[in-house]
Amino acid sequence: MAMWTAHHWSDMAVKTGAPWWAHLMMYAGGLTMVVAGGTAAVAQFASTTAENAVPQENILGDAQAEVEEIKGPLNILVLGVDKQGDSTRSDTMILVHINEDLTETTMVSLPRDLWVEIPDCGPGYSNNPCENKINHSASISGDWEVTRPNVVQTIFDLTGVEFHMGATVDFEGFLGLVDMVGEIELCPWHEIQSIHGEKRTFPEGCAMYDKDESLDLIRQRYGWYWDSDWEEGRGGDYGRQAMQQQAIKSLLKAFKEEGYLTDPGKLTDILEGFGDSLTIDKPDEWTVTDLAVNLRDIDPESITSVQVPSTPDKTTLDGTPVDIVMTHEGAEQEAADALWAALQNDTLDQWMTQYPEWVKTPGKTSTETPTGAAEESASATTD
Repeated sequence: MAMWTAHHWSDMAVKTGAPWWAHLMMYAGGLTMVVAGGTAAVAQFASTTAENAVPQENILGDAQAEVEEIKGPLNILVLGVDKQGDSTRSDTMILVHINEDLTETTMVSLPRDLWVEIPDCGPGYSNNPCENKINHSASISGDWEVTRPNVVQTIFDLTGVEFHMGATVDFEGFLGLVDMVGEIELCPWHEIQSIHGEKRTFPEGCAMYDKDESLDLIRQRYGWYWDSDWEEGRGGDYGRQAMQQQAIKSLLKAFKEEGYLTDPGKLTDILEGFGDSLTIDKPDEWTVTDLAVNLRDIDPESITSVQVPSTPDKTTLDGTPVDIVMTHEGAEQEAADALWAALQNDTLDQWMTQYPEWVKTPGKTSTETPTGAAEESASATTD
């Protein structure tokens, strides 16, 4: 394959907020601690409320590690799902690693266009294996019971990482919580034109947005194709991830300002407000509140993000040109193999020292004008 050099893709490193499901765990633990000085009946109510607020399902299958006690290191697989009618697909795949001391967390987001081997490529391939974008593994059926194990097996085949816990997240359902605070603040680093529905224009800088506006903005990815976006590591889908992280932080800030995080009654409203937008897969011996208490020393603001060693490329699929992300043989493959081993062996500190180019760094606010990259990528065939 010919290397695509239209953009510099070095999605380098920033300390970023935790995924919202992790904050739910912390909220549950916080609720337990708030009522710890009260009666046993109140404490039991808090624990039961937290446990019942989080539906459980079998997510990991054979990729689940054998574990009994809640102790580090832990690897957690998070699948962001898009529910449309009776169909469910996964459009976000994140590997979360917590170190042995349960004090430090690293997030590895798998690019949705990452070119990988998929064990079941769907009816169009007679359900045989193929090479395709990783998000194709989630499009083989509208039945989540069929696609979910295919997604998990694809990730397990790629990384060899065994997971202690899994979670699925309906981000649109989560954004419904914006209704509880009315509006949240979002700060696009340059003007962006929506490709959805009302075709809104979001100006550069911070502004308050309601649920519909927020959801529209955090779903955008084709607008983040300026040269400066790629140089800052926020191009394409990585720009969308950055806006999602902003939404999470802004919502948490709003909840804190309105007293949701210190009032047990309001905190229960949050837990119940999640509905079925979060499901988890955890050992039966673990409770949500026990997990939260064990993870209480994690600072959400110190969570590190890592990019899978890879760069943009092009290929053809059924005769159609397709933009992809690929881990190329040589230095990238060496770094990727070392990353999967570091996740499994709890040696990410050493890995980040050896491969700092794949650890994210904050980008500066864009002031440059866009190039034709957005039009080029938006016209490409994607899953």
